[in-house]
Amino acid sequence: MQYAQLGQTGIFVSRICLGAMTFGGADTPAGNAIGRLDQPEVNAIVSEALDAGINFIDTADVYSGGASEELLGVALDGRRREVVLATKVGARLGPGPNQTAQSRLHIMEALEGSLRRLRTDHIDLYQLHNFDPLTPLEEVLRVLDDAVRQGKVRSIGCSNFAAWQLMKALGISKHDGLTPFASIQSFYSLVGRDIEHELVPALLDSSTGLLCWSPLAGGLLSGNFDRNGVGDRSARRANIQFPPVDMPRAFDVIDVMKTIAQRHAASVAQVALAWLLAQPVVTSVISGVKRPAQLQDNLRALELKFSEAELAQLQDVSKLPVAYPGWIQTYNANGRFPSGHEFIGKSWRLGNDPV
Repeated sequence: MQYAQLGQTGIFVSRICLGAMTFGGADTPAGNAIGRLDQPEVNAIVSEALDAGINFIDTADVYSGGASEELLGVALDGRRREVVLATKVGARLGPGPNQTAQSRLHIMEALEGSLRRLRTDHIDLYQLHNFDPLTPLEEVLRVLDDAVRQGKVRSIGCSNFAAWQLMKALGISKHDGLTPFASIQSFYSLVGRDIEHELVPALLDSSTGLLCWSPLAGGLLSGNFDRNGVGDRSARRANIQFPPVDMPRAFDVIDVMKTIAQRHAASVAQVALAWLLAQPVVTSVISGVKRPAQLQDNLRALELKFSEAELAQLQDVSKLPVAYPGWIQTYNANGRFPSGHEFIGKSWRLGNDPV
């Protein structure tokens, strides 16, 4: 197993994180359950993950109406200390006007509920599930800092924030002496590279960790999909087009992935995960599975190493057009260093271009 530091916390997490969205069978106010796994199936997957060296598990209070946390809490009986346990808050948990979002009222109630369902006295990484446009960030961060000071939370993170929202939050935390976000959870994959425009440079600049959700784009990069149709009608992507992607472009990416996968005797899913693991900004990739065999297949991505030519192939077929102001900053940056001289120093990415 490979491990990486979670932001600037000093905590090391496995580069493959077990996602618990498939745990449980209940529908929720936000939609239908994904995996519908029961307790024996969850026990088997969690045990196999821990035995393989995975020490990082991610869930959310909303998954399967709370059943994901409950099943995970039982599965971790006797092994809780082996795990950096992450969950999320902010999604709608019921019909009431205050059973959602990030008010002090909801976060404090939701936190107690998660602790109870997970059968633990603390959560290692407590994350905001999305940005709340109504509750001021100062209030949200103060509530999370209170939870850290009470010992109920070790570190905090966010999910699905824009770059400006993340940087504003980090600025508030620094100014007010509050616990800062250690990480952000974002959609990032070979067919979803939008975060490279603004968020990736912000993460590199602030040393914030990146946790990638839906690395296979809802199963699109599992190897079961191509231009000829769907190979597995039970796959989530066959029924729910989420997350949304440019499908014609995605099939071009899949064609290249299949070629590289065949060359390495690997699966298409392994290529997708290995590409993410090769990105310097990525801390951990969240892998949600329905069967232990899927977990084992995903773990083999840690062993897959691309040649420079293969990385270039994947970069070229999946890259997005550089968005403003990235293209003008890249254009101007080219004149920063006179030709014929060598300069060594800090570098970062603007859009898809190294500077």
